Amino acid sequence: MQATATVLVYSDDSNTREQVRLAAGRRPAPDAPLVEFVECATPAAAVRELDKGGIDVCVFDGEASPLGGMGLCRQIKDEVFRCPPVLVLIGRPQDAWLATWSRADAAVTLPVEPVEFAGALASLLRAKGLQQSA
Repeated sequence: MQATATVLVYSDDSNTREQVRLAAGRRPAPDAPLVEFVECATPAAAVRELDKGGIDVCVFDGEASPLGGMGLCRQIKDEVFRCPPVLVLIGRPQDAWLATWSRADAAVTLPVEPVEFAGALASLLRAKGLQQSA
């Protein structure tokens, strides 16, 4: 049980990063901890943040360029020790199989729908044992 969870958001699009922040709010669910965001616009910056440690959940934009979030997800699942859970933002529901290929822990479609996104993020936080202490 911790008071704050750190969520890494990777997207080359600042509007997508903003959608993620707004959809999650300060707490994605009543039983979830407060969230703080670390934003990255490049894959290299995201990997550097993961190497530092302290990231509880990742949110990757599957439509990012030059490296999409699904490719980055697959890479970090192989390279990062105790890789945090990853939620991938996909362009269309039919791309869910690609999210499975990338080994993402969850996927939601773009544009970010706040209730769906917050629910998926809260679920990953719960699965990791990060819940609001009573």
